[in-house]
Amino acid sequence: MIRWLMSVAASAILALATLPAWAQSDGGKFPAPPDRFDRRRENIDRGKLDMVEYDSTTVGLKRKAQVYTPPGYSRDQQYPVLYLLHGIGGDENEWARGGVPDVILDNLFADKKVVPMIVVLPNGRAGKDITARDPIPKQSPAFAAFEQDLLTDLIPFIEKTYSVKADRESRALAGLSMGGGQALNFGLNNLDTFAWVGGFSSAPNTKPPADLIKDPEEANKKLRLLYVSCGDQDRLFRISQGVHDMHDFNVWKSDLYHFAQQLFREQSAERGAPET
Repeated sequence: MIRWLMSVAASAILALATLPAWAQSDGGKFPAPPDRFDRRRENIDRGKLDMVEYDSTTVGLKRKAQVYTPPGYSRDQQYPVLYLLHGIGGDENEWARGGVPDVILDNLFADKKVVPMIVVLPNGRAGKDITARDPIPKQSPAFAAFEQDLLTDLIPFIEKTYSVKADRESRALAGLSMGGGQALNFGLNNLDTFAWVGGFSSAPNTKPPADLIKDPEEANKKLRLLYVSCGDQDRLFRISQGVHDMHDFNVWKSDLYHFAQQLFREQSAERGAPET
């Protein structure tokens, strides 16, 4: 059954199941992360964040992505993978620049709150000579084309280059704003590829509910986690119910903090907490 996690309940986006009791307290809100959850700590093991290039047959050129490998990464172990997407004005650098995912994950790893995972930060704009400075109508086809680039080029590259588990239960797709819309659109359209899907303040590129999931019963069987969130002061909350305005990394870093802890492990049937 789908496990729902929401910073603020947004049931109008995907009415597939009843929100479980553990996520309903305080209006569906998560508690704020602890102080300094996104600050670099001293004297802990650290992962690595590297820039890589891969051949994109979809676009016809080499494309860039950043890849986080967890502390102690070893080819003797296979890891699950989170593909984490940026917003409409970003690229493969946006999360690293504004969201410090490596720091958040290193801290969670040190506290034994996450399953060790690889995180891929791609450029969700799959097109030639297209940048964030171009008018949105010019960029839109490149955003849509990223679905093919992700499935046929980036994922195979990651699974060839890194020691990862290559099955749907070991792949997660999430993103912020425009990337949140991509994550819901692509993830829910490819449940044979992704079992864990998250949208953080998903923007108006998100498809209507009836287009996102055509067979709720099948989706219920395949999804391990569906996370739809939006900050309670974020005016994109109405998308995670119909409108785009402003939001920031304070919300999205919190989303990553909570989302990452739920990935790639069983949920307690009673409370939805990770089993250790």
